[in-house]
Amino acid sequence: MNTSIERAHPIVEAKNYLLSTLLNKCPRCRQGNLFVNSNPYQLKGQVTTMHEHCPVCNQPTEIEVGFYYGTGYVSYALSIAFLVTTFVAWKVIIGMTFAIDDYRMFYWMGTAFVLLFALQPVLMRLSRSLWLSWFVKYEPDWKNNPLKKPERINSDQIKNW
Repeated sequence: MNTSIERAHPIVEAKNYLLSTLLNKCPRCRQGNLFVNSNPYQLKGQVTTMHEHCPVCNQPTEIEVGFYYGTGYVSYALSIAFLVTTFVAWKVIIGMTFAIDDYRMFYWMGTAFVLLFALQPVLMRLSRSLWLSWFVKYEPDWKNNPLKKPERINSDQIKNW
């Protein structure tokens, strides 16, 4: 049964939150890229340089001055989760004892910290994407619902820290 209301407002299938966050997409429309460069390992520019607004829905990426200071906590939690995961995987796959002559613990530490160092650009971007997604609500009908002007933006203080 198709009524005129259903035809006027088609049900938009919500895009996957986890996938859009992992791909660093805008949390409002889940389509636009948050970062200027899609490659986190192109280290010539800044790894965390973001668009000022989403290129698709025009959502500001900096909601207030110093907004991304909280991402340090998120990055720390992601790093600890990575270390715990590698420890458990190492213990299950390779095994580990805490004997004096067993060096497998040090092999795990070396491997885990090298991998963690190599993953830092990805973790920094992921923490920014997660942080922004916790404060910006997904809007499936973003084309018809314009943005409200953020009350906490002081245009004189943007990029001032």
